[in-house]
Amino acid sequence: MNNTENKNHKSGFISIIGRPNVGKSTFLNRVIGQKIAIMSDKPQTTRNKVQGVLTLEDSQLIFIDTPGIHKPKHRLGDFMMKVAQNTLKEVDLILFMVNAQEGYGRGEEFIIEKLRNVKTPVFLVINKIDLIHPDRLLELIENYKEKYPFSEIVPISALEGNNIERLLGQIKEKMPEGPQFYPADQVTDHPERFIVSELIREKALHMTREEIPHSLAVMIEKMERQPEKDMVHIMATIIVERDSQKGIVIGKQGSMLKEIGKKARVDIENLLGTKVFLELWVKVQKDWRNKVSQLRDFGFREDEY
Repeated sequence: MNNTENKNHKSGFISIIGRPNVGKSTFLNRVIGQKIAIMSDKPQTTRNKVQGVLTLEDSQLIFIDTPGIHKPKHRLGDFMMKVAQNTLKEVDLILFMVNAQEGYGRGEEFIIEKLRNVKTPVFLVINKIDLIHPDRLLELIENYKEKYPFSEIVPISALEGNNIERLLGQIKEKMPEGPQFYPADQVTDHPERFIVSELIREKALHMTREEIPHSLAVMIEKMERQPEKDMVHIMATIIVERDSQKGIVIGKQGSMLKEIGKKARVDIENLLGTKVFLELWVKVQKDWRNKVSQLRDFGFREDEY
């Protein structure tokens, strides 16, 4: 049902920003109630804007999880920064998320400088409060109050779910009256192929503890429903930059690749609600992060943002 006729219906777009690895994707997945953003303990795992849609009885909140804001080191980094900064001008509210354990540093200062150029209201969301002493939290709040005129300061634990409902209530208050943009059962605007590729990438990042994070991309070559077998057949290629990385991802006698596929398949089956036959390949494309044509092939298009 479209709520355009309901005068009191609220809807709006909320951007989640913060340094890499402060828990933005964990928060998004917690709020939406299912996995749409990949989670990893390696920084900068989110590369594109991921929209999560939360439909409530009287409102619809559309969350945008941006790449972590940082000083870029290559073309991919430049792209990620443009995405993050452009998003700030297009939304109704910004959630600036920080890690309670790490306090205030140069990274936070860098982001606050960027925020001075936008007129959008900003909530400071202090995440991971379950990991610090309450006295430390009070110090942190006082410190941030001096740095920027935040509309609200809300301490949470995205992992434990602490204070999430309170934060959602405060977000809703800030939203303008507006229609329901997405159907009630839609949780993201990304096509299934994108989410499938992200789930594979998450598993590859999680399981290869060596130096692979940024130099890994996933391309879905084929995704085909086979109704007669009640199954989806997926062929995907994991792209790395060096031969040594290819060896790490494949593992001894293909053991690592097999394990990545096994774990990814569980998440993909949950997402698609059907059995999945997943075939994974590994390919080397040297220095792809600095080649515009290859960035485009992997879905990183600056002109869309």
